[in-house]
Amino acid sequence: MSARNSQANKAAAREKLRIEREKQAKKDKARRQVVVAGAVVAALALAGGIGYAVVKANEPGYWDKAAKAALVKPKNTEGENGTTVVVGKADAKKTLELYEDSRCPACAGFEQQVGAQVKKDVDAGKYKLQYFGATFIDNAAKGEGSKNALSALGAALNVSPEAFLDYKAALYSKELHPEETVDSFAKDDYLLKVAATVPALKDNAEFKKAVEDGTYDRWALEMSKAFNKSGVTGTPTLKMDGKKIETPQTPEQFTAAIDKALQG
Repeated sequence: MSARNSQANKAAAREKLRIEREKQAKKDKARRQVVVAGAVVAALALAGGIGYAVVKANEPGYWDKAAKAALVKPKNTEGENGTTVVVGKADAKKTLELYEDSRCPACAGFEQQVGAQVKKDVDAGKYKLQYFGATFIDNAAKGEGSKNALSALGAALNVSPEAFLDYKAALYSKELHPEETVDSFAKDDYLLKVAATVPALKDNAEFKKAVEDGTYDRWALEMSKAFNKSGVTGTPTLKMDGKKIETPQTPEQFTAAIDKALQG
């Protein structure tokens, strides 16, 4: 082979190699561009997802919105926000203040033991009953049941004071009161199930609509504020005309404590 042919072959080989390298470089560049573009899209999607999550997290929740809704006061209430709830005969000279949270297990125990006696005394005109509803267990146990049950109690009060007392007793009953950590009262269906045991509320379309529509949600929050302003820190708490009574555990202890308070 002549020197000229040898040089030509080498040049051709180098040119072929150069072309192959350029092709490979173009493929590598295109691949990098695809990867970068994908990373940008992923980053934008991630940023968008985070942004959406932040926006959703900062949106007001259901009860935040309820706090700004129009206030609807139940019938049989008094005061600027309808948070004065007094049940009993107008000529009763003394008033028993009762502070309770619907999810409170101690309140359930008190109502199961003493609730019937309280209702009997109120019906007899021995004293009036002023009710203060709390919702602090929702904060402690992370839920909505105290607020939702208090709203439903407002719906029962709108029917009648008697329906209110009977519904409160049903909510606290041994058969229907849930464990403190189980937020059953957050569900309207459960509240209506309890209401079905109260004759005045069973098949009551107006009551049912008020519960499902949250008609008295804002009122429940106002009632909770009234409880917070009272200075009471635990439930159940009893006061007779502002003076605290040690919470009795039996009807007999309750009657003895009440009779003493009525004389004071």
